[in-house]
Amino acid sequence: MTTPVVSIAYHSGYGHTAVLAEAVRSGAADAGAEVHLINVAEITDEQWTVLDGSDAIVFGSPTYMGTASGPFHVFAEATSKRWFGQEWKDKLAAGFTNSGSKSGDKLHTLQFFQILAAQHGMHWINLGLHPGWNSSDGSEHDLNRLGVFAGAAAQTNVDEGPDGVHKADAATAEHLGRRVAEAARAFARGRADAAAAA
Repeated sequence: MTTPVVSIAYHSGYGHTAVLAEAVRSGAADAGAEVHLINVAEITDEQWTVLDGSDAIVFGSPTYMGTASGPFHVFAEATSKRWFGQEWKDKLAAGFTNSGSKSGDKLHTLQFFQILAAQHGMHWINLGLHPGWNSSDGSEHDLNRLGVFAGAAAQTNVDEGPDGVHKADAATAEHLGRRVAEAARAFARGRADAAAAA
C-alpha cells in the first residue's frame, strides 16, 4: 500500500490556527499518511524540500482583514520559485482558516488558497461535507457547523486563547486531513497503475 505524504503549510498568529493544523495532521495520520507540519513563518530549506516531495499540501492561515495573514502571503510569494518550473503541478491541495467572526470573510482566504493552488497546477480537495447546524435539529456541535464547502473553516471568540477553538471546528479540520490523505493515496495508486500499464 502506498503511503501518501501530506504536508501542512500554515501560519498561526495567536495559536488558534495551530490547533487546527494539529487536527488536520491527526486526521491525515489516522488515514495512514506520513504528515509534516510546517510553520511557514519559520520555513527552512529542508522544509521547502519536504513540500516539494509531498503528494498533498494543505494551506492554513488565520483570516486577518479579509485574507490570509501577512506571513502566509510572504510564503505564497516565495512559492513563485516553484511556479516557474511547475514543480508542484498535479499535487493535491486543500485549506483551512479561522477568524473571530462566524463569517469574517473566511471564504476569501480559502479562495486565495484555491487560486494559489491553481496557479501551481494543483488539484483542490474540498471539504466534502454537507453544512451542519442549519436546521432546528442541528447543533453547534455538528461537523461543518459554519457551512463552508471550500475547506475547513473555524470561528474562535476573540477574547479566548487556543483552548477556545470549537471542538466541532477541530473535528471538521480532522475530517479534512483524512479526506486529503485518502485522496492522495488514491491519486498515488492511480499514477502507479498508469505507469505500470505504460
